[in-house]
Amino acid sequence: MRLVPSWALLSSGCAPVALIAGWTIAALLEGPAYDPATQTISVLAAYGAAGSWVMTGALAALGVCHVVTAWGLRPAALPGRVALGAGGVAACAVALIPPPSSGGSLRHGSVAAVGFALLAVWPVLAADRSGAAPWGLRPAPSFAATGLMVSGAAWFMLEMHQGGAVGAAERLVTAIQSLWPFVVVASCLRPPRQESGRPT
Repeated sequence: MRLVPSWALLSSGCAPVALIAGWTIAALLEGPAYDPATQTISVLAAYGAAGSWVMTGALAALGVCHVVTAWGLRPAALPGRVALGAGGVAACAVALIPPPSSGGSLRHGSVAAVGFALLAVWPVLAADRSGAAPWGLRPAPSFAATGLMVSGAAWFMLEMHQGGAVGAAERLVTAIQSLWPFVVVASCLRPPRQESGRPT
């Protein structure tokens, strides 16, 4: 018997594909004026951007994928599933609140920050400390994933302050966040290990 339904593998696998395809196509539509290394993904979704409809659709698809995955990820601890699903809702909200064509947006930035925080902590909240837990839900990989996401966020904040490779840092951390649910679901497809031993 499978620990997770097959459609959870599909939804989790579609999440990074939708995100990366979205920012790639939107950047192509924006043309050479857009620099993916120094400009954020939000620029692609801003009002008036040539590829805003693509990036907005990609963010919405990402959010829906996370919600569906959270629903099907039964072996994960409930707080982690809730955090993943809420992170997906936040991604949909980011799509519905695009930034202006110039300048910042407190609403957009706040929702994006909440979404990032939820997607960063969900691996730790979902961890299962029992010995038979699937690999992706064990404490060590879960804490490592959250640590990697937080480190990526620290790099992003540093680049924001210095005005450097903001886009590269953002793409790294968001790619990791979109890919980790797939890693966890894939690890759950293997049957749980049976405790060995003879009856006494």
